[in-house]
Amino acid sequence: MREIWLALEIGNSRLHWALFIGETLDSAWDTDYLPESVIQQLGKSQTLDDLLLTISPSSPSSPSSPSSSPPLLIASVVPSQTAIWQTYPNTHVITLDQVPLKGVYPTLGIDRALALWGAGKKWGFPMLVIDAGTALTFTAADANECLVGGAILPGLGLQFASLGQQTGQLPLLETQTFTSLPTRFALNTIEAIQSGVIYTLIAGIKDFIEAWLQLFPNGKIAIKGGDRTVIINYLQALYPEIAAPLIVEPNLIFWGMCLD
Repeated sequence: MREIWLALEIGNSRLHWALFIGETLDSAWDTDYLPESVIQQLGKSQTLDDLLLTISPSSPSSPSSPSSSPPLLIASVVPSQTAIWQTYPNTHVITLDQVPLKGVYPTLGIDRALALWGAGKKWGFPMLVIDAGTALTFTAADANECLVGGAILPGLGLQFASLGQQTGQLPLLETQTFTSLPTRFALNTIEAIQSGVIYTLIAGIKDFIEAWLQLFPNGKIAIKGGDRTVIINYLQALYPEIAAPLIVEPNLIFWGMCLD
């Protein structure tokens, strides 16, 4: 029987989970951060179903019930959370030196490296990965699986939060409160914030994609992250030719974890 194992991506805002049977991704889901007391209970679970129920009542049922404490592979960008999760038995924390990408620099985020590796091995290099999460990142590698480089900027939610929290009179907006494009030249404060953030962010993404395709005309582009759907929708409305070739795949990091 193929081994059942769990993958955990510890992001800046949430936990992202995947259940694998061998190299087959059975299911994936997200949860909030878990209290340390709950994490300590996980290693005592009698079956995989018990473990999944402890993680989240809405997590999927296991395809079978192996012995407790299935292997847990972790990729984390939050050191304090990494330390807590190492109390779970049979844990392996993936580090940058274990990702086969060439030419990486020491402070490259493990999430960016794994997502790029997973996308490239699944769809081919050259590959550019856009991660539309708390931070919006661009990470690319050439046909020789060598890191080209990338960029980091605040994501949609972080830009709205910074204006709402770091100014005296501007309101705090939530990304989920709107889905359609705002008026570009707005006549009220809320729409002015939406216009400024959204149009400049999408223009920046377009610029990076065009620069990538100038360097690598046959290069591929994949996008992941919690804001991927809304960003794709904006791109389709403004620049459909830019949006058309994008590969939308939320589980890139998990593919990076299971592919050699």
